[in-house]
Amino acid sequence: MKVAEALALRADAARRVEQLKARIVANARFQEGEEPSEDASALLAEAGTVLDGFETLVRRINRTNAAATIGPEGTLTDALAARDTLRLRHSVVTAAADAAAGKNSNYARQLRSELKMLSALPVAGLRTEADDLARRIRELDTRIQKANWEVDLLD
Repeated sequence: MKVAEALALRADAARRVEQLKARIVANARFQEGEEPSEDASALLAEAGTVLDGFETLVRRINRTNAAATIGPEGTLTDALAARDTLRLRHSVVTAAADAAAGKNSNYARQLRSELKMLSALPVAGLRTEADDLARRIRELDTRIQKANWEVDLLD
C-alpha cells in the first residue's frame, strides 16, 4: 500500500468515527417506555474498533514519513513541517499586506481636513513575497503528493 492510499483510509476512518459519535450521542439517552433507534453500546464498541485501526494506520504513516526522503527537504516529515511553516508564513504576510493596504477597514476620509491613514509596511513588496511563498507551497506540495504515491507504507 502506498502512503497516499493510507492517507485516504485515515481520512475515511476519521469520518467514520465522527459519524459513529453523532449516532452514539443521538442514542445515548431515551425516554422511558421508548426504545432507542440504535444500540449505543454497540456503536461505542464499533467506534473503539475503528479508532484502534485509525491509530495503527497513523503510526504506520508517521513511521513511513520519518523514514522516506524526498530530496532537499529531507524526510517527508521534514517536508510536511516546511509546508506547514510556509502556509503560516504566507498567512502572516498576506494579512500584513491586507492591513497595510487598508483592506477590511471601515475608515474612509470624508474631508481633506481629516487625518490621513498611512501604510507602515510596503504593500507591493509584501504581495510579491506572498506570491513567492504561494509558489513555494505549491511546488513543495507537489513533491509531497508525488512521494505519497511512490513510497510504500512501512509496517
